[in-house]
Amino acid sequence: MLTGLLAGLLPACAGDRPANLGAREGGLAPCPSSPNCVSSQADDDRHRIEPLAFTGDPDAAFTRLKGVLAARGDTTIIEETPGYLRVELQTTFFVDDGEFLLDRARQVIQVRSASRVGYSDLGKNRRRMEEIRRAFSPAGRVP
Repeated sequence: MLTGLLAGLLPACAGDRPANLGAREGGLAPCPSSPNCVSSQADDDRHRIEPLAFTGDPDAAFTRLKGVLAARGDTTIIEETPGYLRVELQTTFFVDDGEFLLDRARQVIQVRSASRVGYSDLGKNRRRMEEIRRAFSPAGRVP
């Protein structure tokens, strides 16, 4: 009985894929007012996170990021276009949405990660993006 109850609740925790995501003129979608989102393009401290910085060839950096994401057990690439990745990030019960946008001129990859459901994520999206940053860093640590 418990298994059946959990099987019925889990799809509700995943939520629907947001329709407002995707690379657009000017960057990534803004975060909602809730604290369950981080973005390197946010203006406020609550949501702001640093982009992924790199040196050298932008395409090589983006390929390195794809390798980092592929090595994670919680990440599925949903959309890929030149210089843009949209991913789903799994937790035990929830699905979050991540985006990565190559900014060649600034030599950074803009990032955004947001929960699909709920209000607070207890910092999960920020922690996950920092894990990705450490793995992306050439030295394996945050510079």
